[in-house]
Amino acid sequence: MNELTAPTGDPTVPGSMNGPNDPPRYASPDGVPTRRSLAANAPQVYRPYTQEAPHDVAPPPPPQPLAAPQPPQSQPTSRSVQQGSAPTQAHGAPAGQRQQGPAAAAPPGPPQAGAPQRASRPPAASSPRIGMSRQVQDDDVNLEKVLRAMVEAGGSDLHLTVGAPPMIRRNGSLVPLDDEPMVLQEGLQRTLFSIMTQKQREKFELDLELDFAHAVRGLSRFRVNMYQQRESMGAVFRVIPYDIKPLEDLGVPAVVSNFAGLPRGLVLVTGPTGSGKSTTLASIVDLANRTRSDHIMTVEDPIEFLHRHKKCIVNQREVGTDTHSFAAALKHVLRQDPDIILVGELRDLETMSVALTAAETGHLVFATLHTQDAAQTIDRIIDVFPPEQQGQVRTQLASALQGVVCQTLCKRTGRPGRVVATEVMIATPAIRNLVREGKTHQIYSAMQAGQQLGMHTLDQHLADLVRTNQISYETGLEKCHHVEDYNKLTGRQARMNQGGATLQQAATNIGGF
Repeated sequence: MNELTAPTGDPTVPGSMNGPNDPPRYASPDGVPTRRSLAANAPQVYRPYTQEAPHDVAPPPPPQPLAAPQPPQSQPTSRSVQQGSAPTQAHGAPAGQRQQGPAAAAPPGPPQAGAPQRASRPPAASSPRIGMSRQVQDDDVNLEKVLRAMVEAGGSDLHLTVGAPPMIRRNGSLVPLDDEPMVLQEGLQRTLFSIMTQKQREKFELDLELDFAHAVRGLSRFRVNMYQQRESMGAVFRVIPYDIKPLEDLGVPAVVSNFAGLPRGLVLVTGPTGSGKSTTLASIVDLANRTRSDHIMTVEDPIEFLHRHKKCIVNQREVGTDTHSFAAALKHVLRQDPDIILVGELRDLETMSVALTAAETGHLVFATLHTQDAAQTIDRIIDVFPPEQQGQVRTQLASALQGVVCQTLCKRTGRPGRVVATEVMIATPAIRNLVREGKTHQIYSAMQAGQQLGMHTLDQHLADLVRTNQISYETGLEKCHHVEDYNKLTGRQARMNQGGATLQQAATNIGGF
């Protein structure tokens, strides 16, 4: 036996079942619709009858009619990711097609009174998706090609800026890449956006600056800095090799390797930007990783060299991805049972304070600063603190400091490439006293006299490089800190004195005529 289904509708709407203004139709005396009334207004959809429902139970609603199938639209299977585009793809649907369903059958009606309103969102064109496969357009930068060309040419940095061809830094000088066209604004923007995550894109749009790492499989890793200039984007890619060279291959003095075996304390590696600080630190950490059985924690912005677990376990945290800041990471690192802590950069008072505390409490801490020599490094740390705390910080630093390595890169003479020149200070009892008493200006003399302990000044190392014909005298003169000492160490001062005496004798002879 088949039974007609009950109609749907609102009882308060005229014409829908028995509304308040409608005449009663087959209603029972108590107002309950009868089976006859239901059948009179029901759509002609039949179901098999199984059991009669009681009159006080609402009948089931009818099935919703399906929307007519929409013919598939022919669209390309991939799109170019441009600023202002946001392609979407339904799960399980072919690329380039949108899923069709009941929601597409009719436009949405006006919102009902009292219904919660959804927050307005910008159109899809204002939030492009990042990281999708995309078609390379003619004015885009072929990033993998230019990065590979830079590495093969022996460059250290790639510069991409609008209105100039891709430039690389090789042997300290900027030169254009051969046969590369001028970089255009829209093409550069699409290229850079394609290697960023959505989170990185949002951070760049907020700060107009961004540091992150990018890798090309089979080639190298790169530290990327993006910036805004004249309302267009620019970027610099620094080469970070996958392989970490041992310290002896870098040209740094052998005494630097001793820092990897210290049980505790603070070791600082300093120098100007692009002087190889990160490379030296990575080699020190790798030496500890190969020779000790400890826990190494690094905090970097961004992570540059990747360390594998060897005898140590190595955990690397990136600011902005794994932690909010250097200071935030260092506050909690002491509870993570570390033996060795690497801090990418001591940027502020809070970071310096926590690093000093960690070094005092039995941890070996490595960090970097952008200072030129050992004395300036100590003064920089102390000057960050307010005057009323500087006395305490001097005492704290004198106790925790183990050594300072300052370095710079110099052009080789006779062949391409650069060689590292260093200044090494070891915290002997005499130097600790100078730090504690605020006599940092005497540290230079203490290093000159401490060569038997492995210490040397930058001028001494530059003079050694000149004597061994690794760099020219003029290159060393550009890098030295004290010209008079450098000239004495290279033997130029005696020649200058001899030349001055010859000129004076010549003037006397001329005056005698």
